[in-house]
Amino acid sequence: MTMRILTLFFVVLALPVQAQDFPLTIETTFGTTVIETPPERVVSVDFNGADNLLALGVQPVAIRYWYGDYPQTLWPWAAPLLTGSPEVLRGDLNFEQIAAADPDVIIALWSGITEAEYQKLSLIAPTVAVPEGVGSYALSWDQQAIIAGRALGREAEAERQVAAIRDRLAEVAQTHPDWQGKTASVAYAWDVGNSGAYTSADIRVRILNEMGFVTPPEVDAMATDANAFFVQISPEDMSPIDGDLIVWVTTDDAFSHVLDLPARPFMTAVQEGREVFTNTELGGAFSHGSLLSLPYVIDQLVPMIEAALDGDPATHADHRPQN
Repeated sequence: MTMRILTLFFVVLALPVQAQDFPLTIETTFGTTVIETPPERVVSVDFNGADNLLALGVQPVAIRYWYGDYPQTLWPWAAPLLTGSPEVLRGDLNFEQIAAADPDVIIALWSGITEAEYQKLSLIAPTVAVPEGVGSYALSWDQQAIIAGRALGREAEAERQVAAIRDRLAEVAQTHPDWQGKTASVAYAWDVGNSGAYTSADIRVRILNEMGFVTPPEVDAMATDANAFFVQISPEDMSPIDGDLIVWVTTDDAFSHVLDLPARPFMTAVQEGREVFTNTELGGAFSHGSLLSLPYVIDQLVPMIEAALDGDPATHADHRPQN
């Protein structure tokens, strides 16, 4: 456990419960949610939801598995904060399992739930879904944290932590003026024939945007609607993601699916060494986009980008295999 995580652990344990008025009304895309009293038993059906709850000093009674082989489905930046033994929800939502956890509130801000599922969950406990007009996975990292904090009666603390991360991102942008306006793609290649990139609606891309980078317009132009957070890219024509920087996320630490892409060697960013390869853990932190994972991302990713954009194609500081 790093000193940074240990420090965060003790800070979070000491968080006071913020004063906030209840009953609380939250408007969602599926209807109005009313939370009568400050919740004590909290269920998250979000794929990344445990992180923000733990960051705000809440021990969830049920959390949802996303991916990764970690105890209690918590990744390393969040695991030290867990003191309880929450139910782990796997696969399709098990409403009986959720009801058995006896929640006071259900957080569903990055969950992909349908209106029918929202109605079923609301029979169990007040359920907080995305605001109207926001896609299932299009809510920004900061709004996820703030809305969850509001539902828990800890909005002020959520805003404080969001502001601290924004300050760090602003500092990154300020100290790297040469990054401002450069194009950056966040791309993936999960397996043969399954490659693509994330749009400006995605959490990962928004973090790079806050550092000063812009999304290649060709990527956003391929999106079917404003809430589409990824697009498929042909492995034979990867020109839409070519630009000043490409950040690869993967669950294969050997990066074989990326390295074997037939069109990759023809991209200018590749020829000039302007790629960053993130391993499973950093890619997971980037993908979670939470109050706990984003400080880890900033610490790890910024030096990697610096090396990628130093003008020397031979240097890198990322997780790609060593020759």
